[in-house]
Amino acid sequence: MENGQAVSHAATATVSLQGIVTGWSEGARRLLGYAAAEVVGRAAAGLLADGAPVPAFSREWSGVAALRHRDGRRVELGLSACPSLGGDGRAQAWVVSAGPGGDRRGQEAARQRLALLNEAGTRIGTTLDVVRTARELAQLAVPMLADFVSVDLLDSVLQGEEPVAGPVGTEVVLRRVAHESATQGAPEAVIGLGEVDTYPGYSAPAQALATGRPLLSSLEDPDIVRWLASHTARNATVRSHGFHSSMSVPLRARGITLGVAVFVRKTPSEHFEQDDLVLAEELAGRAAVCIDNARRYTREHNTALALQRSLLPRGFPGQAAVEVAFRYLPAGSQAGVGGDWFDVIPLSGTRVALVVGDVVGHGIHASATMGRLRTAVRTLADVDLPPDELLTHLDDLVAHLGSDEADLTGDRGATCLYAVYDPVSRTCTIASAGHPPPVVLLPDGTVSVVRLSPGPPLGVGGLPFEATELELPEGSLLAFYTDGLIESRERDIGAGLDLLCQAMAIRSPTLEITCDAVLKALLPDSPSDDVALLLARTRVLHTDQVATWALPANPAIVADARAQASRQLAAWGLQESSYITELVVSELVTNAIRYGGVPIGLRLIRDRTLICEVSDASSTAPHLRRARIYDEGGRGLHMVAQLTQGWGTRQTLTGKTIWAEQSLPVG
Repeated sequence: MENGQAVSHAATATVSLQGIVTGWSEGARRLLGYAAAEVVGRAAAGLLADGAPVPAFSREWSGVAALRHRDGRRVELGLSACPSLGGDGRAQAWVVSAGPGGDRRGQEAARQRLALLNEAGTRIGTTLDVVRTARELAQLAVPMLADFVSVDLLDSVLQGEEPVAGPVGTEVVLRRVAHESATQGAPEAVIGLGEVDTYPGYSAPAQALATGRPLLSSLEDPDIVRWLASHTARNATVRSHGFHSSMSVPLRARGITLGVAVFVRKTPSEHFEQDDLVLAEELAGRAAVCIDNARRYTREHNTALALQRSLLPRGFPGQAAVEVAFRYLPAGSQAGVGGDWFDVIPLSGTRVALVVGDVVGHGIHASATMGRLRTAVRTLADVDLPPDELLTHLDDLVAHLGSDEADLTGDRGATCLYAVYDPVSRTCTIASAGHPPPVVLLPDGTVSVVRLSPGPPLGVGGLPFEATELELPEGSLLAFYTDGLIESRERDIGAGLDLLCQAMAIRSPTLEITCDAVLKALLPDSPSDDVALLLARTRVLHTDQVATWALPANPAIVADARAQASRQLAAWGLQESSYITELVVSELVTNAIRYGGVPIGLRLIRDRTLICEVSDASSTAPHLRRARIYDEGGRGLHMVAQLTQGWGTRQTLTGKTIWAEQSLPVG
């Protein structure tokens, strides 16, 4: 006997958690003689023979019970009970399968039914993928229950959106996401996978969606005949393959409709019966909960990905210090979007900050926290703090993010690496808060992991951060990355660093090609964690772009400083900038002599802009203020701010540097 035929003979009933009969199949009527109207709505215990104990159902139960036939005789039955799950995934009733004690066929069928339901718990919903879950439903039902199964979903479900609550209206447009056949190649499928079909309101699938209830149909039903007549290809397929009965079961969970599953039998299988409809509804209910979980995950994943993309840089402003290329790869859909980020921030004096960080965890929370940290780093970089001091301030910020972010200091940590490269001195200063060290490729082909003294992850507090300073030849290549690049289940960090060094050592014509080569060498097609990679090739400002003078602390030197600056601008062909530059030099040098300490230095840098810097040994920073009418001073820095593109102060190891930047003349 075919499996589908065996299942169709099983007698089933549904019993509420309160012990009330809510469903009664034709097989149950044949077995005990009661019509559905005589049993439904009454206590299931009333069906027991006199003196028979009431079975105590647990999560899954099977055993022998003594029931009373309608004619009064005692019937020993083998019962199997399985919970029926509601839209929230919790048990809402019991599905009870029964067969006469002497009928090895009503017991085999019950065991098959229970086995199929048990198998559904392990085979449906193995991933948070909508399409795969639909495919698992179809594959489970064929051939145990049906000869052909199709699963169609609303497009909104595939996009992770919230479908309209309640049943769907009359005519409905659905997309085929899965179908399975007992015949290899599924020749019965009229609609291809991924294709859309419109179901008229009188069709069985549309009626099931409109009512929210499963529908059992035969080929002779008027609505089925009408539907097939309107669809030539479907009509031909039904006739040629011998279809004779179908079940259209809506996929509903948590009060919303997701789509419909259609179960079909053809000759020589027997027609579907009410028992089969109960089983199909149970399987569809379980699948619907899993599909909705996957839909909700898809929505959150898409939201987090959109948030992350909006927070990550799409490009960087022009700067002369480094040539950069970058890649960001989100984790596979199972892991979810993480909190990796990177940045390139131009600083004063043609320097540049190179940043990479990682918020542990995945989802919207990680993406939002990443955005806050990236914004905080940019804000602190504008103050021109050294790397170790910047991480100290960032550490304090994370520690005080608030109770909603408190888990950053627990299992969910955040790491950051901050580096500043100066193309004039060719030095790169790096500090790490629990982040993996960069890899450097020197022009002579030497590749090495930069030795750092990393501090703890952000938010731990109590321990200092130390900076490491490197002097790099022009054309050195630095690789900054997150741990997803080098660490995986298959290898540890050490092996990952070795692979990264090997990949970096292979010379490529462009940084873009190098990025792709590194990712290909270290990552699978679908990484299990987010990956950020930032490559930076160093440039150098040569002596013909920088002029430096040491100045005595003598007010008489101001005029000489103006003259030297003017001569340098003439040598650079920037005579048009002389007037403003002389005013800036005069004001900054005068302030350094008056309020600063020796040694005093003047530096001009010609790059994309013209930069004037004056350094002294005092750490006291000047403040811009508006002079009153009768004040003799206080207008100098205000004038500098008015005449230049920008100005600022940065602290140094020996004092401070005040800088002012102005645009180069056109041409």
